[in-house]
Amino acid sequence: MQPVTQPLKTRLHTLSRSPYHTDIDAMLRCVLPQDALLLLQDGVIAALAQGNVVARLLALGIPVYALQEDVDARGLAEQISPRILLVNYTEFVRLTAQHAVQLAW
Repeated sequence: MQPVTQPLKTRLHTLSRSPYHTDIDAMLRCVLPQDALLLLQDGVIAALAQGNVVARLLALGIPVYALQEDVDARGLAEQISPRILLVNYTEFVRLTAQHAVQLAW
């Protein structure tokens, strides 16, 4: 009889503060290969194409999403890296349902 393996618990990390006002290094250390990251509120600043944070996030090799409404509210739509996946509120809800655990940063 084979042992029962537990399904891999995926985690959704949400960054709602500016990456310049949070411990981004601690967050990066906690991210696992099966996780995803959602940038919302002031966290969308981390997705700026010319910023120094976005390359570090994309280097994780996980999906990185940004909430479109928050990007638009800050007038950043033209400055967001094209490698960031923009989502609406419906997709945000889908992401939270899809991941067993949410970690807020």
